[in-house]
Amino acid sequence: MPEISEYKGNKLICLNPGSKFTFSFGLAKAKMIIENLDSIKKFIETNGESCGEPSEGGAGSESGSKDPF
Repeated sequence: MPEISEYKGNKLICLNPGSKFTFSFGLAKAKMIIENLDSIKKFIETNGESCGEPSEGGAGSESGSKDPF
């Protein structure tokens, strides 16, 4: 079961607490994951061969937001 923790005053979610190598991230990355969920699903469906069609000004593009994540 996922757990909420804190690191340097920022909330984190850990998806696999108790594992040798945990997977944790904060709110900014959680938002990015949700915004790109369709691309992540496509990446899984194609066994890492594709993430879908690139979009104009979308996340990860050079003309995208100033957010470093």
